[in-house]
Amino acid sequence: MTWLFFRFSGRVSRAAYFLAGMLIAVVQVFVLYRFTLVTPESSQGQAWAMIFFIVFLASIWSYLALTVKRLHDINKPGIISIALFIPVISIAAYIALCLFPGDPGPNQYGARTNAPA
Repeated sequence: MTWLFFRFSGRVSRAAYFLAGMLIAVVQVFVLYRFTLVTPESSQGQAWAMIFFIVFLASIWSYLALTVKRLHDINKPGIISIALFIPVISIAAYIALCLFPGDPGPNQYGARTNAPA
């Protein structure tokens, strides 16, 4: 799990990319939902706000790492993942990366899909 969500080496398939992206989204929505259930000024509200901030930062890192590995699977450089920070492009890029098949054999970024390099 550490490699999948926090490391930038290797390759990841489109199914793993989609499922991991959905898991990140579910975790974010859960924490945001819990925050909306409490009064923001209360100690619980402040705790959930801090948790949401930490989850948000971790999810940005995770999503970036996943995207770099997905780009590696289609034999593209990971620097292209910077496009994720452009709102309209990020949605289109996510959909495209979920649809484009990866290289069937080894490439310069790894010998096989869903494994560290």
